[in-house]
Amino acid sequence: MATVEDNQLLTQVGPGTPCGELLRRYWQPACYSGDLTAEEPARAVTIMGEELVIFRTSNGEYGCLEEHCAHRCTSLSYGFAEQDGIRCAYHGWKYDTSGQCIEQPFEPNGSSFKDRIKLKAYPAQALGGLVFIYMGPSPAPILPKWDVLSWTDGQRKMERQEILNCNWLQAQENSADVTHTYFLHSHSLYKLGERDRGTMRLYRPLERYGFQPFELGQIKGWQYGTNGEWPTELAAGNPLIFPTMVRTIEYPWHAMHFRVPLDDTRTHIFWVGFNANLPPASPDELEIPPIVEHQEQRKPNGRYDMRDFWAQDRMAWETQGKVVDRTREHLGASDLGIVMFRQMIKDQIAQVAKGEDPLGLMRGEDPGTIELPMWIVDDNGPTGAEFAKKTGMAKTGQPMSQYFDNRQVWFDVPEGAARNPGKF
Repeated sequence: MATVEDNQLLTQVGPGTPCGELLRRYWQPACYSGDLTAEEPARAVTIMGEELVIFRTSNGEYGCLEEHCAHRCTSLSYGFAEQDGIRCAYHGWKYDTSGQCIEQPFEPNGSSFKDRIKLKAYPAQALGGLVFIYMGPSPAPILPKWDVLSWTDGQRKMERQEILNCNWLQAQENSADVTHTYFLHSHSLYKLGERDRGTMRLYRPLERYGFQPFELGQIKGWQYGTNGEWPTELAAGNPLIFPTMVRTIEYPWHAMHFRVPLDDTRTHIFWVGFNANLPPASPDELEIPPIVEHQEQRKPNGRYDMRDFWAQDRMAWETQGKVVDRTREHLGASDLGIVMFRQMIKDQIAQVAKGEDPLGLMRGEDPGTIELPMWIVDDNGPTGAEFAKKTGMAKTGQPMSQYFDNRQVWFDVPEGAARNPGKF
């Protein structure tokens, strides 16, 4: 059970808050690259309580400034993106990507007024279909080239989600929860008559589950019995990438979710998928992939559509409340991953308070593409190549011994509903 103070520490993300300062040390996606077009080259966004504008200049450079013009406070999201910056649509004040005002068309010749005007600015970079910004102190760390954003031997796509009406931590803690997939996802779908391959992969007897910290966050482990369609399996993966990401398999897509706090009660989830089974897309398509609008997640009567995987998660997170009162919780052994994650956040907040870099920040030489431990297999089972062929998922099957060590913790699931799918 958390205290009120702990809950505030972990959930408040505005400027100057401990968790907000931690999250600002990491590059955060602000918008999809495809949202910045020649017709609409700028977009207003709110991230961690700050109102910002993201834009692409006519020479392809990305910028991020505080949203409102210093002149009369009009939004720059309606501004004109030019070669060297963005010009306000109201009176034409222009700013470069550093936030410096470089032109005031109606001030007298020789005026130095513009030299004294500067907006807050953040570094912005595009990668794999997302525009990332860095809101922390200089110098900025390396923008990590996560695998789904960097692979080129297949096709990439984006999926736009409706804004989540709850605190970011409610979504991200789900990434440390290995057992929720049984009832929330597969059992819900099975009871509604679904028998597709994806549903049945998760609807096997769950015999064991476990947790393993690693250098970038936390890995979940599982041991399934067979259900006829899928065999027995001792494996791990779906890593929580600290602090706001999760890497998943959403058959046949490799996927990554970025949970970006808009403020303390709203979260934007950016979804990126990569399918290595498809013919390679062109370089332009890989950098600005298609954006798919996710289907409506509520029924006409307002209830969540529990046939939809995303709607199931949304129900679980939003019905906890805008910011869940964690003083009312009663956590068990299956929640060890959540306990570990909360402690990880506290530890990294302390690191930042001491002036040190938190977990996973990358500096120095760029490591290139970062391939994450997605679907890890038992060393005594099939090889990675055999596993990938059997599952139809390329780029899977890393050996468990490569990631698991003496910190791993396993729990046996007792006889009951989770060991007997379809019988309860």
